[in-house]
Amino acid sequence: MIKLIACDLDETLLNDDKKICERNLKAIRKAREEYGVKFVIASGRSCTRIKPILETLGMLHQPNEYIIGFNGGMVCECKDYKRLAFHALPFAKAKELVAYGKSIGICVEVFTEHHVYSFNMNDDERENLKKYDFIADECEGDIDFLKDTAIIKVLFVKPDMDYLKQVADGMKELTQGVYVSFSSGRYLEFNREGVNKGLGLSDLAGSLGIAMEETMAIGDNYNDVGMLKVAGTSVAMVNAHDDIKAVSSYVTQANHNDGGVAEAIERFVFTERKAV
Repeated sequence: MIKLIACDLDETLLNDDKKICERNLKAIRKAREEYGVKFVIASGRSCTRIKPILETLGMLHQPNEYIIGFNGGMVCECKDYKRLAFHALPFAKAKELVAYGKSIGICVEVFTEHHVYSFNMNDDERENLKKYDFIADECEGDIDFLKDTAIIKVLFVKPDMDYLKQVADGMKELTQGVYVSFSSGRYLEFNREGVNKGLGLSDLAGSLGIAMEETMAIGDNYNDVGMLKVAGTSVAMVNAHDDIKAVSSYVTQANHNDGGVAEAIERFVFTERKAV
């Protein structure tokens, strides 16, 4: 019996307009209100940067509702963003990653709990961030000004996955002690070693006293692999990469525009409970 659902945002819960379709909304509402299922956003974004989505779901500022943010780097309650778990990158490693990104001329973004700082920002990424009503603080130099601030993750940004994979392959020595993932066809992401959405899901399930076999994870991209591997039920969107489908127990027929999340809930929450 599924008691906790962890769901990715982009290309999973959100459609191409960055909205939640009506079919998904209805299924999530029914799962929460009629079946008592906890529905949790599991995102690479910061916990405070998904307020419009939480508001749409009726979870904004609510107690006993939760977020897995920063790819598992932080788990918090929606009310007051109270931390349940927090996993920062070592500062020295974050500094090395930023320096390397700058040296190859790629756009770099550094995430703290409340801010994002960018280096080598470009017009393409500025336009991309506007879609999320989001602005990064553009910086020069090194990140020594953040030495007393916890850095949760670092991103390299370029809408070219082949290039990003080549960059990652060339950083094997530098990324020892770092969890490396990809998302949205434009991000190479670096978290602390062992930190991913799977850890976030495990942290939250443990806090709530829910067994992992009672969890379901839904995603589409490489930064979802961690939670897809540890969840009791793992669902890949039909629009997911083949590598993601390969580690999932079910692949939806509907995509992110047509209610793939609802399909998963209907199949594994509504239908299976009726069969019990």
